[in-house]
Amino acid sequence: MEKVKTVKDIFTAYMQEKGLRKTSERYAILEEIYIHPGHFNVESLFEAMLRKNYRVSLATVYNTLQLLLDCNLIVKHRFENNMSLFEPTYDITPHEHLVCLHCGKVEELTDIHIDEAIESVKDKCGFSVHHHLLYIYGLCKECQKSH
Repeated sequence: MEKVKTVKDIFTAYMQEKGLRKTSERYAILEEIYIHPGHFNVESLFEAMLRKNYRVSLATVYNTLQLLLDCNLIVKHRFENNMSLFEPTYDITPHEHLVCLHCGKVEELTDIHIDEAIESVKDKCGFSVHHHLLYIYGLCKECQKSH
């Protein structure tokens, strides 16, 4: 729960800086995202909020996600199927995404060699890397068997 407290503090500071209202709904959405890390879409987040009896509108979810994107607490992915998925970014292990072109399944891959390549960009180019995204498209094991 320490991570949830930290991201709430970051979000509070961001909203104060921008002069935005600090509502319980915004904090509840943030907490839901960080309690259940991983990929999610707007609809699944909205349904999770309703199941927990939060009285939030779909517009509130969309607006809060935009604020969380703006303060870098989540990232938005748009994979091959053009569906937007989000995931938390704070204190998350760097990883890449394997995207199946047939079924749309997304798997995460952590590879030390990719991390080393990113580090070499810093060293060779003097480039300060904030974050990176890598998508690898192909067929998952199950789809390879069926083709």
